Amino acid sequence: MNAASLRELATDAIRYWEPRRLPYNTALAVIVVIYFLLNLPASRAALSLDSLLVVFLLAVVANVAYCAAYIVDVFAQASGFREQWRVHRWILFTIGVLFAGILTRFYALGIFQHGSAARLAL
Repeated sequence: MNAASLRELATDAIRYWEPRRLPYNTALAVIVVIYFLLNLPASRAALSLDSLLVVFLLAVVANVAYCAAYIVDVFAQASGFREQWRVHRWILFTIGVLFAGILTRFYALGIFQHGSAARLAL
């Protein structure tokens, strides 16, 4: 693979994935807010600097995990299945959002239901 074609594949991946990062983060934020509200007043007691730092750390980890899609995307585009992949890569996005949403739900329950981020095992 020459540098120009790698550049083209990377550019295409960025054009596809970066506009979808906002809906991904919004979906995860909505899950956190829902579980915060569902567990009031215990969730309010869980608010502390430590719990906010844990939520921030998890948001960064979720965005690093989002970048894993680039590896799959560029690899699939470099294959002979590029055109089929470009049509169906929304499936990877959907599965990724569902997977991250499930993990977010469990962590939000751990933080807000028990009232302490300190007991949350990362």
